[in-house]
Amino acid sequence: VQLQASGGGLVQAGGSLRLSCAASDYTLSSATTGWFRQAPGKEREFVAAISWSGATYYARSVKGRFTASRDYAKNTVYLQMNSLKPEDSAIYYCAVARFGDYSRDATYEHWGQGTQVTVSS
Repeated sequence: VQLQASGGGLVQAGGSLRLSCAASDYTLSSATTGWFRQAPGKEREFVAAISWSGATYYARSVKGRFTASRDYAKNTVYLQMNSLKPEDSAIYYCAVARFGDYSRDATYEHWGQGTQVTVSS
């Protein structure tokens, strides 16, 4: 199983980025895809998740600004990030799980390599 996260970059505060998570040898439509992030010196934290049914879940810090979506024809999940803030700067990871608490990283079975998001003030 390979998860390829991409779309990160450098953006000014208030800007937008769209992250993609493409899967190989794994059908995203049968699982929950989660997004997590880790900033330097901090623990990895839950950001958002989208279930196989399309239900979405968000951390309080990003709700209203980030949107998770999917294109199962492309076997890809997206994270649209708007109104970015410097505190959103981190490495963002996507991961997949068949079941469990979507907000816990221990739930997830497979992880992508991460993509760097840097928001300048």
